[in-house]
Amino acid sequence: MSDVFECEIQARVRDINLGGHVDNVEAIRILDEARILFHHHAELSPPTGPRPGLLGGLPEGVVELVGSQRVDYHAEMRYVAFQPFLMRLWVQQVGRSSFTVATEMRVEADHGPALVAATTVVLWDHATQASWPMSDDVRATLGRYAGAPVTLR
Repeated sequence: MSDVFECEIQARVRDINLGGHVDNVEAIRILDEARILFHHHAELSPPTGPRPGLLGGLPEGVVELVGSQRVDYHAEMRYVAFQPFLMRLWVQQVGRSSFTVATEMRVEADHGPALVAATTVVLWDHATQASWPMSDDVRATLGRYAGAPVTLR
């Protein structure tokens, strides 16, 4: 596997439901927050474009849209005050104008993933109102984070 992006997302009291565990809708919010950090704030060395992050080299007017998201829950995620969720993200597939991000979410470093996800992201060009065919530079940046697909049931 190439590089893996890792970050922590702080748990919030509002993430829990009446049963005392992280609500599945909030788990998706946590996945999205980690993916946004990966796409727009990951420090890459050397930088890949005028802006930080995995997608820092996209031209102006090209944005990412979630095309699909598949999530498998493997363990209960109980809320523990001040204990962040541990996130690992990488690119598992690159297409013509889309790519798929694999994500693992852990509640503790020495535990297996409580949740795994595969999120397909489509690059969309607002000027043409169509998907944007990836440049070689963007493909190369995504390739730095290439890895095996996450195992979904």
